[in-house]
Amino acid sequence: MAKKALLSLSAAVLLVSAPALAQQVIPQEPLQTPQQAFQQASQQKVTVAYVNTTELLNAFPEREAATQHLITLSQNYKEELELMQSEYNKKYSDYITYQSSLAENIKLRRMQELTELEKKMQQFMDLAQKDIETQEASLLEPLKGQISEAIRQVGIEKGFTVIYDLDCPGIVFVMPDAVDANPLVKEKLGIQ
Repeated sequence: MAKKALLSLSAAVLLVSAPALAQQVIPQEPLQTPQQAFQQASQQKVTVAYVNTTELLNAFPEREAATQHLITLSQNYKEELELMQSEYNKKYSDYITYQSSLAENIKLRRMQELTELEKKMQQFMDLAQKDIETQEASLLEPLKGQISEAIRQVGIEKGFTVIYDLDCPGIVFVMPDAVDANPLVKEKLGIQ
């Protein structure tokens, strides 16, 4: 009799607690298999577009002004370097011409002057190169920032999944049906 009572009590506890256990163990949403997840992802529409940031940058009217500024700066540095080279050539020529008739101390001083002029010319060329690069970056970075922001806005507005930059050497293939977003970005930038 005790066994029957214990068995009945166990069955009653099991019947009462089974729904509570089932709610905790069974998830609300069934888990997807990797194949189901792939099928779901492949059913979503993927829209690919591309731009060419070099073409976009060259379309800016400000790019021409920046280019002219850099050409003028480069020309000024070139003219200054030519003056330094002319001075060096004159001193070198004088040194070679009068070398045999100069005292040793004077020869040494003139050789030092030539060496110092060579160093100055090299330092000047390095400084000029750095200045041109800095000027170029300061003139073009704002334009590149505008292009990036316009690409982002076009991507969001048009619902593109991805926009590739054809200027990037890592892109080696573009689907024939990919959308050219350059006209849209130019329109967003207000340039032709």
